[in-house]
Amino acid sequence: MKKIPKEIKCVIFDMDGVIIDSEEIHKKAYYETFVSLGLNVSDELYKSFTGSSTINAFQRLVAHFNLDKKPEELVLDKRRRYVNFFENDPNLHLVENVEEIIKYFNKKGIVLILASSSAMINIDRVFNRFNLNGYFSAKISGADLKESKPHPEIFNKASILANIPKENCVVIEDSDNGIKAANDANIFVFGYANKLSEGQTLKNADAVIHDFLELKDLI
Repeated sequence: MKKIPKEIKCVIFDMDGVIIDSEEIHKKAYYETFVSLGLNVSDELYKSFTGSSTINAFQRLVAHFNLDKKPEELVLDKRRRYVNFFENDPNLHLVENVEEIIKYFNKKGIVLILASSSAMINIDRVFNRFNLNGYFSAKISGADLKESKPHPEIFNKASILANIPKENCVVIEDSDNGIKAANDANIFVFGYANKLSEGQTLKNADAVIHDFLELKDLI
């Protein structure tokens, strides 16, 4: 495990389960889609998707169940269901204390990058609803990249967009797939222990936090 960088100039955030507690509505949207297809998806298989892009998840499902369906069409179906939950769930909220830590980093002049497996349309939906655009220098959607987490491509791109050496960057992730991606990108990674992120061990994180305010003593 790596030590916390002495000088941190960039913080790279995941979104679902880190910035917004949206894992539950993603799960509802996925399972509605599974039911519509007549699929019995085990908890273990579903948990293995956490942190991956939706297209990657449905590519694996189509192969696993030998479906005569195009993954791209299933992505659109799931996205429609997600949007319905997103727009009609008044209880959807930011993760506790994440807005405060984002403002804290911004005030310190730390560059913030969003690196999420979600589609950009969903990223923008979250950032517009919760007024986060002004704090972040760039937003990256894994859906627009060749590879999905746990591949390190998204974090390699984040450090390039930040124009900051990796040794001065840290990642915040709540999924084992995302943590592996950060590990393989050779960037220090904080695992955020979100109780709603099911089945994630965070065992390969360089450090684990349970509350974002802990970062004020570390960064």
